[in-house]
Amino acid sequence: MNGPRRIAMWSGPRNLSTAMMRSFGSRGDCACVDEPFYAHYLLKTGLPHPMRDQVIASQPADWRDVLPALTTEPAKADVQYQKHMVQHMLPGMDLDWTDQVTNVFLIREPERVAASFAAKRGLPDAAELGFSRQWQMYRQMAKRGPAPVVIDSADIRGDPARALRALCNAIDIAWTDRMLTWPAGSRPEDGVWGKVWYDAVNASTGFAGAEGPLPRLEGELASLAAALRPDYEAIAAHRLRLD
Repeated sequence: MNGPRRIAMWSGPRNLSTAMMRSFGSRGDCACVDEPFYAHYLLKTGLPHPMRDQVIASQPADWRDVLPALTTEPAKADVQYQKHMVQHMLPGMDLDWTDQVTNVFLIREPERVAASFAAKRGLPDAAELGFSRQWQMYRQMAKRGPAPVVIDSADIRGDPARALRALCNAIDIAWTDRMLTWPAGSRPEDGVWGKVWYDAVNASTGFAGAEGPLPRLEGELASLAAALRPDYEAIAAHRLRLD
């Protein structure tokens, strides 16, 4: 392998993405990059996210200025794990650069995502949860080259060792059981927004157990999850099989 193996992990919010960043960061051969397009996203959308000004000040404000660190600049380790939110990839942002990385899509059932997001920030807009954009990006990348790997957070939580071993095999990196645990606390690579969003993962030392039944949603939240389910099921049809 020439240069670092750069893994771009694409998910929506509340999708186990930070726990996955902890998992990869525990390998011993991996450097992590946390949501590098967030500042550009906030500037372009004007969304009033928590710590908006601090986020914008902490990163390059133009998405083009982010790309060298993700594709050509030397990485700090043999593996580079890039945590990306699909909703950050706004119309007009060229995806050609993704041909230079190994793309993985991390998915989660919309009922769980909607309930988790609403508990933090209230009723979300559909675009904020990223389901449509995730399916759109998957299809676009699959047309350009090898189809990205898709892994469901339910499979990871249900059997972390089995799921992560299968993922490592699919993206051609060595499996290590160091990915199953990590020390509690924040990390230097965490975005400044971690103070708002990462409380649960900072208290954790490994993946939580399997999730129970889907949450019972009502009203607008239930309608939102129902509208998002077709896109989830479309991409879930391509998920990594663990048998």
